[in-house]
Amino acid sequence: MGDKKGKLIIIEAGDASGKETQTRLLYEKLNAEGKNVKRVEFPDYEAESSVLVRMYLSGKFGKQAEDVDAYAASTFFAVDRYASYRMKWKKDYEAGTIILSDRYTTSNLIHQAIKLKDETEREKYTEWLQDLEYEKLGLPRPDCVVFLDMAPAVSDKLLAARAKETGVSEDIHEKDKAYLHRCYEAYCAAAEKFGWKHVVCSDGVNPRPPKEIAEDVWNAVRDYI
Repeated sequence: MGDKKGKLIIIEAGDASGKETQTRLLYEKLNAEGKNVKRVEFPDYEAESSVLVRMYLSGKFGKQAEDVDAYAASTFFAVDRYASYRMKWKKDYEAGTIILSDRYTTSNLIHQAIKLKDETEREKYTEWLQDLEYEKLGLPRPDCVVFLDMAPAVSDKLLAARAKETGVSEDIHEKDKAYLHRCYEAYCAAAEKFGWKHVVCSDGVNPRPPKEIAEDVWNAVRDYI
């Protein structure tokens, strides 16, 4: 069965950086080319498995992200991913389907690791998380991770506009702009460290047109499909 396994492509970025849009556009392109492809996203808010994630992000365990230990918060997200994999896309993946994921373990590598101030502790956490999800829980490792680099000043404006348009209150991550800016710096460092594909999504003031970004995303993943 190993030879038949599909590909796992991750679209990764901070909040309001266009992950959902770019995942959809890539899905549509692959579909149009006749590829067998399936979309997933994390957290899986519609699933029961995300209840602890929802409680965490809504502030039930603390009003700030740092109120919850990085290891504890990571287990909430890991369980949600495990349930999604086993119930929704494991069979497809093992049968050769291309899986496109809006966020993955890679998000925890950023959002939880920055809670740890000491570099050695962050390294230990990174090793622990990858062992937990990829080895202990048996989740597949990504074949390709695409980092959508949206400048913080631009994503801040997009996040505010989204909250105003939808009327949905921001979660504890989104409310803390300093936290999100630290995440951006960590994303840039992780992209270089782990060899993620880097797609620039703004000129520092305004976002690039989604279709232009989509072309760069396609160029980043085409060799893995």
